[in-house]
Amino acid sequence: MALVRHGEGPAGMARAFWSQVHPVFMLPPLAASLFGAILAETVALDVATIHVVATFVAVYTAHVKDGYVDFHVRGEDDDHPLTERGCRVGLAASTAVFTLCCLLLVVVVDVVAALLTLPLWLVAYHHAPELDTNPLTATTGYPLGIALALLGGYYVQAGAIAAVPLAFALVFLVLLSGIKVVDDAQDYAYDRSIQKRTVAVAVGPARATTIAYGLMSTALLVVVAFAVARVFPPTAVLAALAFGAVALVARRAEPELATMLLVRGSYVFLAVLVAAVWFEPLAGVL
Repeated sequence: MALVRHGEGPAGMARAFWSQVHPVFMLPPLAASLFGAILAETVALDVATIHVVATFVAVYTAHVKDGYVDFHVRGEDDDHPLTERGCRVGLAASTAVFTLCCLLLVVVVDVVAALLTLPLWLVAYHHAPELDTNPLTATTGYPLGIALALLGGYYVQAGAIAAVPLAFALVFLVLLSGIKVVDDAQDYAYDRSIQKRTVAVAVGPARATTIAYGLMSTALLVVVAFAVARVFPPTAVLAALAFGAVALVARRAEPELATMLLVRGSYVFLAVLVAAVWFEPLAGVL
């Protein structure tokens, strides 16, 4: 049986499977894993690589499963590059690589490292059709994955969980949940027509927008509060200011443009946080 619906030979197969790699949504979890490693101060590149690969294949699993459900099960999408069998092969391959990464983490770190990494795959695999039908889990699934990637990236380096990575994970969970609400609002009419209960469908687009920017504002205020309390480096305030500026522009845009701005704003937010942590010795003069 064929694995791909379009194209022939190894090149066509490679393109079909590679099509499930979506950089815009994959880069934040990978960056979160590396950010967690940076928070641990001493970075073992081999261990960091294992965790990044595990994070990558977990997100890949989510994309393949989501495409399988939306096209082959629900019939929501107009097209998909993989056949049903191709989707199953892709899921089996990504799950095998993820399992190998977890086993390696058990060997080079400990069992806890693998147990902290395992939820990445569980959230990814069950995103569709289980988690994406409820307003709460549909909104928090992706942000939760990023928070878990950060915590796991820290633990595999430090062998423990500390207050700082937990605080950062909380900030990302809240901030990205706000962005996800805006993202889901793009498909309000369609989601409503198929009775898919996103936040926008559950409470209406206007209230969903209020909730979204309320979550993002809360996350930024938490960053400032933690910086004042010296849980975060003082320079972390710059990250809140940078994202806040993007959010002000996005607030006046329609959902598709707003999502694009906010997602890219989250990259800036993370980049400034990385710089704040990396140059933390400067905090003594700020």
